[in-house]
Amino acid sequence: MLANLTSGLDFQSKALVLRAERQRAIASNIANADTPGYVARDFDFKAAMADANTAVGRQVELSSPNHPAHIAIPGNLSDSAASRAQLGYTVQTQPSMDGNSVDLDRERANFADNAVRYEATLRFINGQSKTILSAIQGQ
Repeated sequence: MLANLTSGLDFQSKALVLRAERQRAIASNIANADTPGYVARDFDFKAAMADANTAVGRQVELSSPNHPAHIAIPGNLSDSAASRAQLGYTVQTQPSMDGNSVDLDRERANFADNAVRYEATLRFINGQSKTILSAIQGQ
């Protein structure tokens, strides 16, 4: 019963973590716009979200990296979501003499778009949490 109530929140929490990682990658690109030889990085959000959702369905296996009682959780988003999101290099649209592939206009647009989507995800989580809370309280 509780799993049915929180399944939407689980999906949105994964999306929030991936949005934050993408925001970090885009911010890094903007910060290095004047660094010679810097190659812009980004990841496919749709593919990363699909990977995060399929990772949850995997079986939890016992492993003993530090202690025999430790359990490895392969679908946990607390480990670097960017590493699982397969950070790739963006395609250079404006060649530069110093080898820098950051297109500031594109990066700013991506940053604004991702920020709006991050805020929408936060609002959705907040609204769904309030709905669950009002259902629990019987209001």
